[in-house]
Amino acid sequence: MLEGSFLSHLVELRTRLIRALGGLMLGFLPCAFYARELYTLLAQPLLEKLPQGGQMIATDVATPFFVPMKVAMMMAFVITLPHTLYQIWAFVAPGLYSHEKRLALPLVFGSSFLFFCGMAFAYFAALPLVFEFITYFAPEGVAVMTDIGKYLSFVLSMFLAFGVTFEVPVFVIILVRTGVITIEKLKEIRSYVIVGAFVIAAIFTPPDVISQFMLAVPLCLLYELGIVLAGFVMKNHDKENLSDISRSTEKNPSSKEDLPPKTD
Repeated sequence: MLEGSFLSHLVELRTRLIRALGGLMLGFLPCAFYARELYTLLAQPLLEKLPQGGQMIATDVATPFFVPMKVAMMMAFVITLPHTLYQIWAFVAPGLYSHEKRLALPLVFGSSFLFFCGMAFAYFAALPLVFEFITYFAPEGVAVMTDIGKYLSFVLSMFLAFGVTFEVPVFVIILVRTGVITIEKLKEIRSYVIVGAFVIAAIFTPPDVISQFMLAVPLCLLYELGIVLAGFVMKNHDKENLSDISRSTEKNPSSKEDLPPKTD
């Protein structure tokens, strides 16, 4: 019986993986067709800051092909992410309790939305300022050109840094909801979090003040947002517990004797 159940779970996992990979490949085909245009769009924050006639270069033979394909795959992953999350949810949901489903589903889609917000913030706000700062300090007579592969690695690292930073409210909610830390303690360590935010920004961003500042400030603001949302989640959790207790006492009046006495 146990072996059959285990095998059925493996079959279900294989089915969900095949569907997720199939959706990714279907999303990759149209993105691959427009791979050149997608890379140009990705490089736009730098191209707009280069002097007149400035351009990017490719130092390896196969780079002009593989780098746009990587961008197409990244875009396909972003486009098909809702389908991938649904496959993960369909596999995990049958094993969750109802209260776990009510918390897990908003966190999954909320974390995805926040990650995309972090990427958008990096693309539209952080990268243009960073490149303007860098090109401004280029010495006279120095042509600012970068390899398209190195540019892609730089942009992906920025996307990852800002995307993870925007997940801070989700991390705070999970820590509070699981009882690892209390909201009061989060408020007490606020000053340490601010210092840590600037240290993290200095590690994961280029060595310029603008990008560090633009990563550290949202991190601090999102930390405060996480505290507010965690308080809202805990209030709803307490209300659900009280309602569950009241329903159980109505069904079994003898259980009222087990409740703690009221105190003034």
